[in-house]
Amino acid sequence: MSDQQSSAASSKKISWYMLAFMAFSTVWGFGNVVNGFAYFNGTQVIFSWILMFALYFVPYALMVGELGSAFKNAGGGVTSWVLETTNPKLAYYAGFTYWVVHIPYIASKGSGGLKALAWMFLANTWYDSLSPFVVQMATGVVFVAFLFVASRGLSPLKALTTAAGSSMFVMSILFIIMMFAAPVINPQATYVPLDWSWKSLIPQFNIQYFTSLSILVFAVGGCEKISPYVNKVNNPGKDFPKGMIALAIMVMICAVLGTIALGMMFSGTDITGDNASSFIANGAYMAFQRLGEYYHVGNLFVILYGACNAIGQFSTLTLSIDAPLRMLLDDENARQFVPRGLLKQNKYGAYTNGILLVGVLSGSIILIQMLGTGAADIIAWLTKLNSVCMPMRYLWVFFAYIMLKKAGSKFKADYRFVKGKTAGVFWGGWCFVITAFCCIMGVYVEGDTLRTVLNFIMPFFLVSLGLIMPAIRAKEDEKLGVKPDKIL
Repeated sequence: MSDQQSSAASSKKISWYMLAFMAFSTVWGFGNVVNGFAYFNGTQVIFSWILMFALYFVPYALMVGELGSAFKNAGGGVTSWVLETTNPKLAYYAGFTYWVVHIPYIASKGSGGLKALAWMFLANTWYDSLSPFVVQMATGVVFVAFLFVASRGLSPLKALTTAAGSSMFVMSILFIIMMFAAPVINPQATYVPLDWSWKSLIPQFNIQYFTSLSILVFAVGGCEKISPYVNKVNNPGKDFPKGMIALAIMVMICAVLGTIALGMMFSGTDITGDNASSFIANGAYMAFQRLGEYYHVGNLFVILYGACNAIGQFSTLTLSIDAPLRMLLDDENARQFVPRGLLKQNKYGAYTNGILLVGVLSGSIILIQMLGTGAADIIAWLTKLNSVCMPMRYLWVFFAYIMLKKAGSKFKADYRFVKGKTAGVFWGGWCFVITAFCCIMGVYVEGDTLRTVLNFIMPFFLVSLGLIMPAIRAKEDEKLGVKPDKIL
């Protein structure tokens, strides 16, 4: 290779700090800070954030790095990792899980988008005063409209989602900076005095604490999205872990500083009792509204945040309908386990019957949410349900890592989290158990048996579909006299 070619190749490499910033904008968001603050009694969440980062997020991110490095030419992410380390049937289950956990997430996006529009135009909690029937009917109409949009295969939405996500990320950082500057700029405003005593910072380890941990796991997950960039780092063996450690530090700093900033705005009475659901649903908007009051700009910040969030919620709704479904059904290894009817595509390349199935499943959740007491309660319920369902896809990351380490030297990787097989299996098992524990505990809703039962039935039902589909496909193949590919 000539010096010129070497220089060109080097210029395409990613530095460790660039990787950290890329991952940061993918993993983190202001909503994570608000949810942690709401579920863990304000500033007491700082203790839990630090534990979660040290004992879960850092090893999780470094395991993703090794998987991405070992399978650098595999474009299917978690599904490809499971396929390489096990067999097509398990790879199908991994891909199916990644798709199906988006069903409750999709159901929450329409309501979240309407909430953002209400704050953008009215800058108050008027939306919460609507009956659950009205809220969910409006959500249903929006959902059906975006099912149609998804069926048209509109790719520009990806760029729109990226732009909205970037703007939300920027506003999250600006919120922290501006809130810490507010007492200097406007010392006459009313701020909540922070209690730094040991008692106020250490949480109570009760049933509510352990059933809320899924919120934190949900918040820090998703770093497997950066796996394609592992081998694009200058020196994967040294720079990738450096980037991931930098990512963990950045996220932890933002979580802690964001929590402190919220603690300067809201007291314990704002996030407990009857106010709990309202804060979970409206806390981010209330924070930006108060920030505007501190800076004497009225509702400017909440309008900007509402606009960014509305665009992000609706574009993410469309992409979440189409992208995970396409990842599952486009995969040649997964297709042999999927009923033939779901493989039907229209002229835009969209899987029409698959989108219809998403409509039925997510639509059912929208209907069930009519049992809520109001818009704020529905969003809080969906937040908890998502914290139970979405982390289930992370289980396959840790399973793939365990299988990778069990394979010994079969797979080569430029970067390794740990070299030993035993240590690798331990860390993979550790994160697998933590994730499973938090998902199971997150099902429980204190004082609400019906909601607890529904939170259990929903993920159980969704996952069971993955077991039924291969049986349906086998019957179809048998009826058609088609010999399926080798199934292990």
